[in-house]
Amino acid sequence: MKFLADENIDRALVLLLRKNGYQVLDIKEISPGIEDEKVLNLANSEEAILLTEDKDFGELVFRLKLISQGVVLIRLNGWDSEKRGKRIIQVIQQYQASLWQAFTVIDHDKVRIRKSLL
Repeated sequence: MKFLADENIDRALVLLLRKNGYQVLDIKEISPGIEDEKVLNLANSEEAILLTEDKDFGELVFRLKLISQGVVLIRLNGWDSEKRGKRIIQVIQQYQASLWQAFTVIDHDKVRIRKSLL
């Protein structure tokens, strides 16, 4: 499974995902500062699921109807990097097949998956 980490994704999470066998492209390494729409386009061209903490991607996918391979919005404020990483890995493993072409929100105690409007 391939991911594209938005700029707001912690480096520790990128490294943890890579350590667990996931291919992770990191915007901070590729093209820092690019616009959200270009980030989404890059995720699409790389056939990668976008990992982000930026709620604006919901608007791009649903209101503006931009096509998406998948977006995972991480809403784990207040947790340290280790706890956040464990939760995200657990969700990815449990819902792996459902993440494609979906907008997924990972909260502290729930996961919401909404299929994109294609």
